[in-house]
Amino acid sequence: MPGKQYDVAVIGAGIIGLSTAMHLLEKHPDLKVAIIEKDGHEATQQSGHNSGVIHSGIYYKPGSLKAAFCVEGRASMTRFCEENEIPVWTCGKLIMATKPAELPRLDALLERGNDNQVDGLKIVDPEEIKDIEPHVKAIRALWAPKTGIVDYRKVAAAYADRVRTMGGDIHFNSELKKVSRRGGVTALETSSGEYEAKNVINCAGLHSDLVAEMMGADPGVRIIPFRGEYYTLRKDREDLVKGLIYPVPDPAFPFLGVHLTQTMKGWVEAGPNAVLATKREGYRKRDFSPVDLFRTVTFPGFWKMSVREWKTGLWEMNRSFRKGVFLKSLQQLVPELVSKDLATGGSGVRAQAVTRDGKLLDDFAIKQVEGAVHVLNAPSPGATSSLVIGKHIAGLAGDGFSLN
Repeated sequence: MPGKQYDVAVIGAGIIGLSTAMHLLEKHPDLKVAIIEKDGHEATQQSGHNSGVIHSGIYYKPGSLKAAFCVEGRASMTRFCEENEIPVWTCGKLIMATKPAELPRLDALLERGNDNQVDGLKIVDPEEIKDIEPHVKAIRALWAPKTGIVDYRKVAAAYADRVRTMGGDIHFNSELKKVSRRGGVTALETSSGEYEAKNVINCAGLHSDLVAEMMGADPGVRIIPFRGEYYTLRKDREDLVKGLIYPVPDPAFPFLGVHLTQTMKGWVEAGPNAVLATKREGYRKRDFSPVDLFRTVTFPGFWKMSVREWKTGLWEMNRSFRKGVFLKSLQQLVPELVSKDLATGGSGVRAQAVTRDGKLLDDFAIKQVEGAVHVLNAPSPGATSSLVIGKHIAGLAGDGFSLN
């Protein structure tokens, strides 16, 4: 028997899937839109496990989608939160050079940020650094005053409320089991029943490549999950961090290095590192899925990446299993930290798209085919940029699905 019918079904109730559905309904009020989500509520994966930073757009290659979307996304996210009474704090970020060898990278970051038209960037000397973050140690830093923090779970909940208010349906506890296309309609068999849609938008995050394959599309990449582990600062030591304290990142690696972050969740986070997860939703070291691991190790791009990045991988594993090594990384930023200041925190899993030749995809990747749009890579700054990405995908859908 045919299931409930929709014009567009969005797979995934993360922050990007919700934003996409919201923008579709804003642009096409009569559209029948559904979100299909395997978990029991919105923002259960990447959207609900990140540090909550509203990025400014400093790191990203000029001309890339990340650069364009993040700069616009920071302003639109801050504005959305203020308009919807979601607590947001523009606390600013220090990106610190702690040794002379890092100074050229810091200067390159400033140039890149200026190319991306990031507001308010400036290089600060040790005296100015102490005024911003009294407990750090650096020889120079890049100050990004417009960077902020928010709880993205609250943002996602606000998006979900808007989707429902505009007539969209959200089907939770509906894991996608099978997809078939018949007569110009896609049948989505889920754990809660079957739904039919004329068109589908894949915003499945950690499972986006799997959903693309289920729909008969070649994603061209494999999602390799990387777990980022956090510590939290002891309450009586939270005054060591006033805002956001970051190291100068390695430009050859898409992760930003361990950092210290004030959050809107009520604590200060230290981290994350970046280690290979043996399960797509592997938030704990002991989490293991033979199916997920098999997909990782049988992908040629994984081994090509591993040959190139093995030193970094071993270092991150060492830092994961040895608190003292993790602490030393943090002490390069705030020397006063000691082991007892760190309590075990949470973790997140980054859905990193890797190409067949072993490259870690550095930009957002959105693939449009007949009857579908697949969002195949949207890690950080995906949450920051979610309003802009959702609007962009809705525009692609409007054209590709002949909704306009």
